[in-house]
Amino acid sequence: MALSIHTNYSSLITQTNLSKTNNALGTNQQRLGTGFRINSAADDAAGLQIATRLNAQSRGMDVAIRNTGDSISLLQTAEGALTEMTDIVQRMKDLSTQAANATASEKDRDALQAEYDQLGQELGNIIKNTKYAGENLFSDGTTTDGSAGKFGAAMDFQIGASAAETLSLDVSTKLTDLATALGGLSAQYATPDATTPGTEIAGTDGSAANGMIDTLSDALDSIGELRAQFGANINRLNHTANNLANMKDNTDMAKGRIMDADFAKESANMSKNSMLMQSGISMLKQAGQMPGMVMSLLG
Repeated sequence: MALSIHTNYSSLITQTNLSKTNNALGTNQQRLGTGFRINSAADDAAGLQIATRLNAQSRGMDVAIRNTGDSISLLQTAEGALTEMTDIVQRMKDLSTQAANATASEKDRDALQAEYDQLGQELGNIIKNTKYAGENLFSDGTTTDGSAGKFGAAMDFQIGASAAETLSLDVSTKLTDLATALGGLSAQYATPDATTPGTEIAGTDGSAANGMIDTLSDALDSIGELRAQFGANINRLNHTANNLANMKDNTDMAKGRIMDADFAKESANMSKNSMLMQSGISMLKQAGQMPGMVMSLLG
């Protein structure tokens, strides 16, 4: 290589390599500092695009898991109310069966009717006042026909990260049928503040009470059908939540393989680039002395 004062080829080459090494060292330090392999689109344009889609899907599934939990809580609240209604109607059936027996006197039946009336009023109270997050589930709080609450119309639960992933539940017809069945059990059902005793199981004989036994059994069947509907959807939503959690975990792993920095690899590269930097600086000093050798030729 010719000796020249104007152009120091060795110095230029060393500076270029030193700049490259410095950039690589900066990238290593940035990745180790942030924990991400991709810190800008320039690091991996295609990888960033894929990771962004995976992140959007993961976040959507995370919200869907919360939605599923909220939906389960809503249905459990409704099913809990129906559980209590089942116990009440069971007790009303017991009272009817007792009042239908010939051993009961008229006064006995009046006493049984008094409890029966209170139970009928409580059925109406449950229908009107069962709420979730402040909203009535079976009624608007003024009627007992079962058509004005949240379950009075079809409901769509968002259980996934895409628009198509929904669960539709429509129990409005069964709820209206149930309200009709409950209304036929007691005159007190729709009037919780009524003071006039009912006549469903009262009387001088047990004929009225006997006629209510099958009616109460039918009401229990109606409640059971609605409870089964809620229970089936609760079980489905539990499986939905489990599947969402599984998909989210694997999606996060896929995103991590693209975005996350490999600390062992980056640490090794940083050590290598640090040594190259030190070596490059030393060689740049050596290359800077080469033009001075020209003076030795001039005497």
